[in-house]
Amino acid sequence: MKLLYGGFATQEELDREYDAERSVPDFGAYVKHFLDSSAAARASLPHQTDVPYGPTKAESANIFPATAPGSPVLVFLHGGYWKALTAHVFDMVAPGPVAAGYAVVNVTYALCPAVTITEIVRQVRAAVAWTYRHAASFNGDPGRIYVAGHSAGGHLTAMAMLTEWDEEYGLPDTLIKGGLPVSGLFDLRPFPASFLQPKLRLSAEEVERNSPLFHVRAAPMPLVAAWGAAESGSFRKQSLDFLSAWQAAGNAGEALPIEGANHFMVLDGFMTADGLMTRTLEAMRRRVESGT
Repeated sequence: MKLLYGGFATQEELDREYDAERSVPDFGAYVKHFLDSSAAARASLPHQTDVPYGPTKAESANIFPATAPGSPVLVFLHGGYWKALTAHVFDMVAPGPVAAGYAVVNVTYALCPAVTITEIVRQVRAAVAWTYRHAASFNGDPGRIYVAGHSAGGHLTAMAMLTEWDEEYGLPDTLIKGGLPVSGLFDLRPFPASFLQPKLRLSAEEVERNSPLFHVRAAPMPLVAAWGAAESGSFRKQSLDFLSAWQAAGNAGEALPIEGANHFMVLDGFMTADGLMTRTLEAMRRRVESGT
């Protein structure tokens, strides 16, 4: 029997590992939680929605300004397997960082199959570059940008961290100060054999180009790879393999398994200033800015 990538005997086995919606009995309840919490965030915080960072309608961001000039900035990249959702579903991540003194840039990007993952990566990099150039307009400091993302957004977080900013954008290579991918996907090799392929349409070349695991290099910023301890073994392996490669390149990195959390509960830690994700972000920032 010829096995699929990762040693799976059938597509059903592979799909079971990565089908986050079916991994919980009440997916609809999580959708409602995200939507309600995001609406509450917009109702309670000053913000601008659908601020363009690029020429197409999809290239936009929801901006939650910091309360004081010169504040750190969190760029957040949403999940949805590169094929679904927008920033509006994930504005729930803004209240905690804003309460901790951050500006938040919650990024929307175009989706597969209308575009390729290569184009999504380009758009995300453009969003980070736009954030650097416009940070002062929402009380952010361009020298204090951090990036976080969930699931596919964790993949995009890693791709942003691996950008050669000076060579490609004429911006400082130290533009991103730290990254927090949550339940990220760093090796795309499983997905051409999965339920995702009809939408993602991944070629072998695209898999190689867009798998962060294959492009790790020495980098000055720290990484915290987080995932829910109740997620599948494949999600856990994705984070651990990338973290191991990151550390093997001489970079600072640590693991953060979130006890009792499934693929959707992991984001609740951004909702308050004392939530786990907000505290993790703050601890990273303090280490970076203290030089320790």
